[in-house]
Amino acid sequence: MSHDSKKTAAELLELREQFVARGVFQVTPTVAASAEGAALTDVDGKSYIDFAGGLGVANAGHCPPAVVKAIQEQAATMLHSCFHVAMYEGYIELIKRLAEITPGDFPKKGMLANSGAEAVDNAIKIARAYTGRQAIICFEGAFHGRTMMGLSLTSKVTYKAGFGPFCGEVYRMPYAYDYRSPVGTSHNFESACAGLLEEMFRSHVAPGEVAAVIIEPVLGEGGFVAPGSKYFQEIKAHCQRHDILLIADEVQTGFGRTGRMFAMEHHEVEPDMILLGKSLAAGLPLSAVIGRSEIMDAPHVGGLGGTFGGNPVACQAALAIIELMEAPGFMERAAALGENLKARFLQFQEQFEMVGAVRGLGAMMAMELVSDRAEKTPAPAWADAVVQKCHANGLLLIKAGNYGNVIRALPPLVITDEELEKAFQILENAFAEVSAS
Repeated sequence: MSHDSKKTAAELLELREQFVARGVFQVTPTVAASAEGAALTDVDGKSYIDFAGGLGVANAGHCPPAVVKAIQEQAATMLHSCFHVAMYEGYIELIKRLAEITPGDFPKKGMLANSGAEAVDNAIKIARAYTGRQAIICFEGAFHGRTMMGLSLTSKVTYKAGFGPFCGEVYRMPYAYDYRSPVGTSHNFESACAGLLEEMFRSHVAPGEVAAVIIEPVLGEGGFVAPGSKYFQEIKAHCQRHDILLIADEVQTGFGRTGRMFAMEHHEVEPDMILLGKSLAAGLPLSAVIGRSEIMDAPHVGGLGGTFGGNPVACQAALAIIELMEAPGFMERAAALGENLKARFLQFQEQFEMVGAVRGLGAMMAMELVSDRAEKTPAPAWADAVVQKCHANGLLLIKAGNYGNVIRALPPLVITDEELEKAFQILENAFAEVSAS
C-alpha cells in the first residue's frame, strides 16, 4: 500500500537531525514510504531492492497479503487487553504452534515478548531459575540485543562503549570462525573449537556454576559465520555432560532464513530453549522463548511477563506467517535462493580480489572483504564504498562483522528471479568500481 509523503527526504532528514537522538544510527539516508515483497520505495519515489529485509525481519516479504489481512481483522476486533489481565486465544494458539514446530521431541512451553533482546533477557532469567546457577557463557562475535543483559552478552564495542558496567557472571569464549581460526590450523577444527568450552571450565568458571550456554547457529552481527553440525553437536554434548542448558538464539536465523524453518534443524540439535523474533510476525514487535516444559515452568508465578508481550495483533500476524511458511514450496524456494546467493557470491570471489571469504547458511549469505588475501587484512572502507554505490543504484545492503568489513545479504525469501538478477548486477558493478578506484 503506497503512502504519499508531504515532505521530501531532504526535509525529513533535517527534521531527523533536529529531533532524533544522535545515537540512533542510519545505514543510508533512505526515508521509506512503502514496501512490498522485496521492493522498498522512498518518499521521493525511488525504488530499491531490499537486501537488508528490515534487518532480517522481512523473510516473508514486505506486507505479505495474508498477514496484512490477519492484522486488519484482529485490529478491528481487539488491539490490546494485556494477557495478564484478560487472556486471548491468539497468544495460547501461537505458543502451541511454536511448540509444535521448533526442534525437540519433548513437551514444551513458552512465553511471548516484544523483541529479540527481551527474549534473551527472559531466557537468562529462566535458565538461572531452573538451574540455581548464575554464570552464562556466550561467544566472541555474538549479538544478543541492546538491553543491559543483551549488551553484556554482545561482542562488539560499537554497541557497548560508554554504557557499562555490564551484568556480572558473563563469560565469553571464541566461536568457530574458520576464516580467522581461534585454534590455528587444527585438522579437527570444529571439535577443537567446541573443546574450548572445557577450557573455559578450567580457566574461567566452574561448570557447576554455569546455568546456560547461549549461541547463535549463524553469527548475525558477527559476520554470518556458519559452523558445521559437528560443532553444535559437540557443544550440546559438553553442556549435557555438566547439566548446562543450551539456548539457541534463532532471532535472525529462524523462519526460513537458512532454508529450514530453524537453523538448528540443519544440525539435528535440540536446544533446551530457542529464542525467536524478527520475522516471527512480519514486522510487528513480537518475540518468543520456547523450551522444555520443566525449564519454562521454573520461574515463580509473576516472574515472567510484560504489558505488551504477545500483543493480539502481533500474534495473529505470527500465526499467518507460520501458515504461509508451511505452505508447499516455500522452504524449497528459500533453499534455492540460498544456493543462488552462494553461487553468485563465489563468482564474485573469483572476479574480485577483495572478496576474501564467502560464507553463510541458506539465504543468509555474506562476503568478507580484505585488502590482502594472504594476510586477511580487513577492508571496512571498501565495504562502505560497495554499500554506498549499491544504494545509489537501487540496492539496500548492510554490513556486519567486528571489523565492519562483511557485506551481508538478507533478501526477502519471496524475491523474484528478476529482482535477484538485478541486485547481482548492481553488486557486481559496485565491486568493479571499487576495485578500479
